[in-house]
Amino acid sequence: MSEQRFTLPFRSAQGPIGLALAALIAGGWLGIHAYAMFVFELSWSNLPFAILMAAVQCWLSVGVFIVCHDAMHGSLMPGRGRINAAIATVLLFLYAGFAWRTLRDAHHTHHRLAGHKGDPDFDEDNPSSFLRWYWTFFKRYFGWQSLVFVHTVVGIYWLVLGIPMVQIVLLYGAPALLSSLQLFYFGTYRPHHHADAKPFADKHNARTDGFSTLTSLLTCFHFGYHLEHHHRPDVPWWALPAARRAGVVEQSYETGTVRKEIAA
Repeated sequence: MSEQRFTLPFRSAQGPIGLALAALIAGGWLGIHAYAMFVFELSWSNLPFAILMAAVQCWLSVGVFIVCHDAMHGSLMPGRGRINAAIATVLLFLYAGFAWRTLRDAHHTHHRLAGHKGDPDFDEDNPSSFLRWYWTFFKRYFGWQSLVFVHTVVGIYWLVLGIPMVQIVLLYGAPALLSSLQLFYFGTYRPHHHADAKPFADKHNARTDGFSTLTSLLTCFHFGYHLEHHHRPDVPWWALPAARRAGVVEQSYETGTVRKEIAA
């Protein structure tokens, strides 16, 4: 798709900005995990802090996946395909034993077939049911490799290192599972589910949340600005608010890009 009239802010520094933000997100995520597993000692007195730490870890887990999503589109480090792939390969594996190429190919299929048969992110049998769709989503992506990886990590932490199971569940398992729910709800279900009151605008079968910039960041690292993302997948997550303010979707309509794509 052409870039219409939107110019990416700090375009000349897109790679360094993306890399710096990725380092902050992934560094915080790994740092909290290491502290929670190897330093922190869970007790009733520090349970509120543990819950806060788990909530932050859940949010950072979402951020890690969004960084990998940018890598899938080459917008993390433009023109540096190997660096994009290397960063996402490591982070996706650490996240839940995911395979980079499998998720990358599935995501590009999603963009080609958004909301249609064959879209791996869409449940054509339950297009309005959150729970049934999430179960389909979960089964498609959390395969045997992820289960083996997670069980291996938990086994080492519990049986070898002696970390209490309740601490593993609260500070490792819960943030991981809740982040998958957060990603699914704000990044897949809300933008793509069928609702009679809010019909889709075009062939992308996606909607954009009307959240403020801060709320958008806290919910899903701006992935709720989803129609903008489908129109401009080259725009990194941190620039999606600017793309929304610039009206990239409306620009597509004005230039006839969407109509041409639908006709094709």
